[in-house]
Amino acid sequence: MQTNQPTTNAALMARRHAAVARGVGQTHEIFVSRARDAEFWDVEGRRFIDFAGGIAVLNTGHLHPEVIQAVKAQLDLYTHTCFQVVAYEPYVELAEKLNALAPGDFAKKTLLLSTGAEAVENAVKVARAYTKRPGIIAFTGGYHGRTLMTLGMTGKVTPYKLGFGPFPGEVFHAQYPNALHGVSVDQALQSVELILKNDIEAERVAAFIIEPVQGEGGFYVAPPEFIAGLKALADRHGILLIADEVQTGAGRTGTWFASEQWPVAPDLITTAKSMAGGFPISGLVGRADVMDAPAPGGLGGTYAGSPIGCAAALAVLKVFENEKLLARSQTLGAHLLKGLHAIAKKEPAIGDVRGLGAMVAIELFENGDPARPDAALTKRVVTEAARRGLILLSCGSYGNVIRILVPLTASDALLDEGLQILADSLTASR
Repeated sequence: MQTNQPTTNAALMARRHAAVARGVGQTHEIFVSRARDAEFWDVEGRRFIDFAGGIAVLNTGHLHPEVIQAVKAQLDLYTHTCFQVVAYEPYVELAEKLNALAPGDFAKKTLLLSTGAEAVENAVKVARAYTKRPGIIAFTGGYHGRTLMTLGMTGKVTPYKLGFGPFPGEVFHAQYPNALHGVSVDQALQSVELILKNDIEAERVAAFIIEPVQGEGGFYVAPPEFIAGLKALADRHGILLIADEVQTGAGRTGTWFASEQWPVAPDLITTAKSMAGGFPISGLVGRADVMDAPAPGGLGGTYAGSPIGCAAALAVLKVFENEKLLARSQTLGAHLLKGLHAIAKKEPAIGDVRGLGAMVAIELFENGDPARPDAALTKRVVTEAARRGLILLSCGSYGNVIRILVPLTASDALLDEGLQILADSLTASR
């Protein structure tokens, strides 16, 4: 329980180091005291602009009143029964709404869970149950979670996979298309073909799993022509296509699911993070025939699709509709891109500005050279920005990308204030 006694970040960090496992990292040595919308205040009373959004969890902002009201109302009714024992309507209603939102001209069904990694794990289970095949092909730079199966699919070693192997077998990594770093769409598709030729026959592959925009990998957007080529390859061999939308989902990219912007529909979609405005819930949405492959009892979990999470998620959907947050995601993203391009004209270290909707990032290089990623500068900028009152996150295989996941409810004035702090932090960190 949080105390009301005066304290400092340093004092709490000392307690944290003594009590919390070393493997739980922390980007900023800051402890929050209270939060509202796209701002929070630490235990020392300092104000911060939140450009991290709890790693894409707070698209509707901290403590959105309609979400909080829905959760409080649910608390007065019941908090848990375990859906597999005694069901409740909010689970069914949320599944119905996700089915309607998911792309694809086919019947859909949904499984609700608790975490993004759990959704990805179950995507693999469902794909294997439907295809009767074991193999999974993921992509370099991809991030899919921290459980052993999801780590096996994650395409980055440090810090996620370091020291945790061996990982589950029959998982292979193809190249993710990345023009900035010399990987064309044709080369990426060819790398998939090479896996099918050299590592595992297509008849033993259950699914391709890909992020529409890589999250931890650096905010690289999958080109539509690559997705079309990948789906054609999948259809040719009876392989399922899984869109991992744990980070891109819930309106971050300008549509509820980023895969709505694909030229083809995925067979399965994983979702979590912002779908419940800060309360833990996740989902797996997909083709009804695929989702029904596991036998009764094969899917579920004690806390899966909790009543609290369902109530929060249903409120988030109402907020998106009432406040037109999908349109706001697009205008907010355009605002950020314009501001970041203006900063880039003055900062030679910024080698790329990119994004889809409000999922936006800059990539830093030594003298703007893509062959020389500048992780040290990136770290200095993130640290300096926090000192000035702006919370940022880095990402990317080389740790040289600064990503922006500000709540979609943030005002233009707050965006501009944050962008100015970022510009000043870049200047101060040279």
